[in-house]
Amino acid sequence: MPHTDLPAQGRGGPDDLDLLVHGGDVLTVDAAGTVVRDGAVAVRAGRVVEVGPAARLRAAHRATQEIDARGCLVLPGLINTHTHLAMNLMRGIADDVTLQGFLSRVIPREAAILSPDTVATAMRAAVAESVRGGVTTALDMYWFQEAAEEAARGAGWRLLTGPTFMDVPGPPDGRPYEERLGWATAHLKAYVPAPGTRPVVCAHSAYTLNPAQLTEITALTREHGALLHIHASENAAEVANVVDLHGMRPVELLDSLGVLGPDTLLAHAVDLTDAEITTLARTGTAVAHCPVSNLKLGCGIARVPELLDAGVTVGLGTDGAVSSNTLDLLGAVRIAALVHKAGGDPTAVGAEQAVRMATIESARALGLGDRLGSLEPGKQADLIILDLDRPHLAPLHDPWSTLAYAASAADVRDTVVDGRVLMRDRALLTLDEQAVLRALQDAATASDAAPVS
Repeated sequence: MPHTDLPAQGRGGPDDLDLLVHGGDVLTVDAAGTVVRDGAVAVRAGRVVEVGPAARLRAAHRATQEIDARGCLVLPGLINTHTHLAMNLMRGIADDVTLQGFLSRVIPREAAILSPDTVATAMRAAVAESVRGGVTTALDMYWFQEAAEEAARGAGWRLLTGPTFMDVPGPPDGRPYEERLGWATAHLKAYVPAPGTRPVVCAHSAYTLNPAQLTEITALTREHGALLHIHASENAAEVANVVDLHGMRPVELLDSLGVLGPDTLLAHAVDLTDAEITTLARTGTAVAHCPVSNLKLGCGIARVPELLDAGVTVGLGTDGAVSSNTLDLLGAVRIAALVHKAGGDPTAVGAEQAVRMATIESARALGLGDRLGSLEPGKQADLIILDLDRPHLAPLHDPWSTLAYAASAADVRDTVVDGRVLMRDRALLTLDEQAVLRALQDAATASDAAPVS
């Protein structure tokens, strides 16, 4: 459906809106699962100010810009809780291998090819891919995060990231662990969060950092009220490796060091015992579930139904575009809604739960559930519009079902972040898409020629 801009002398009063999205079915993803048929979302100063019937909101408000969403589904922007966005530079170089085989291919190449320029180039392409897929926020763990932040900010896209700790020989930024701690401290002291974000510290894992380092990183994170993001228990081989190194399984070790807690988000958490699930629930630790990556690397299927039953917050992630080959979070929604049924229980993770995992539960996993993840007054105006005028989406009986089992990234027509339209009628407005893709291909070609030790 077309978009229309109202003239300055329209209806309404002094409380003019910046944006009014109207005419579609609005899936708010609030606690009640409210769906407003022929609804509208009113936006002012980057926030949702009202959600309700289109006729009433159009009569009550004047807006600088309107989006006509008739024939569409309006919902909160998707939130990617675990990814390595600039890994798209290496998409396709580590297929059909185990996690350990993946790491052995990727880590040396990263050391050889990554720089602030290559990360910025790759990041712009990752933002384009994410915006096209309806992802409005991502938690990114990667090198040269300053370059990534600048690239995302330039496109008007919400990125959560921060200093990454991974004590390996020859890190891409050339900064040894001893120097990294001081650098991270300075970054956190100077950090000014944008709306809908918070400071982040990324600790790669218990097999690339020792207990003393993990303790130091945790203390730094807590001192600055940051989110601590760390890989843990991605597969059985990783668990065995950590046991060999430290005498405890990853979750046991992290618990003993005080790493777990309500400001900690574990990536993957596939290989868990019953006791470890209880530990995550007791400590309030959240999990970023990455079903596509887990399946592709043969890591197994995370025990998401048991985590949910225990009260653990579970968000959804794509992982990087090397281990999953795509940043399509709607694709991850579908896999999450399907793969857990393999044990014979078709209710294990239902359609509504899977969609919530990509929206409000992801927001809660980031500690931002009061600001993101649903279309409610006071929250950041992140929303996407899906075009339902497609054979594979018709007819619409249940929006949760349509999203989880039928929709794809290609169905996203419009993407809005903080009230700013980043994609309109499938055209990107804040990035020169063709230039971005050419730059990515040039960087990939150059990286293929780089010597890798």
